[in-house]
Amino acid sequence: MNELMTARSLTTRPVVTLGGVAVAHVKDTVCDAAATRITGFTLTGRGLLSGPLKEALPWSAVHALGHDAVMVRGRRALVGAAAMTAHQQTVRARVLGARLLTEAGTEVGTVLDVVVEGGTGGRVVGFRVAASRGFAPGPTRHRRRVYVPRRGTVEVVGRDLVVSGEAVRHVADGLSGFGALVGGVPGGWRGSLP
Repeated sequence: MNELMTARSLTTRPVVTLGGVAVAHVKDTVCDAAATRITGFTLTGRGLLSGPLKEALPWSAVHALGHDAVMVRGRRALVGAAAMTAHQQTVRARVLGARLLTEAGTEVGTVLDVVVEGGTGGRVVGFRVAASRGFAPGPTRHRRRVYVPRRGTVEVVGRDLVVSGEAVRHVADGLSGFGALVGGVPGGWRGSLP
């Protein structure tokens, strides 16, 4: 399995050609309507005072998504941002802040981030969630942060994401534990946590 990373950690990551030329920085991650896969990135310029670019990077043009950069074959890989985001929304607009519910209606919590597979995968494998008090009891001052796998289909209902009840039986407290949890089985996990 490729390295797991959060969508928010991709923000400001440089977009670099295979020849080593930096062409832009990631502004936001764009995903499909069902939050199952990265479909591209909106971009900003490279300078400190640079604003958003009118170009975007479709996932089909990404050579590799790594820890330090997003690799593309060349600058010609960029497309018009309006065309790419016309039918899809950025992770920030679509997923972050959404309520995560089970299909039985149990509130799991609020989505803080999306966990994606690096390399050439681009799959959304789960969510980082501020767990509801009833789901993960803990101190009253701080809500527990957990990683919940995107097991099977995720339904999008208004501003809510609905996952299977089975998915929330397998959560992790950290990204490394989450990687072990979802590793090896496409869209699945290897075991459960106590």
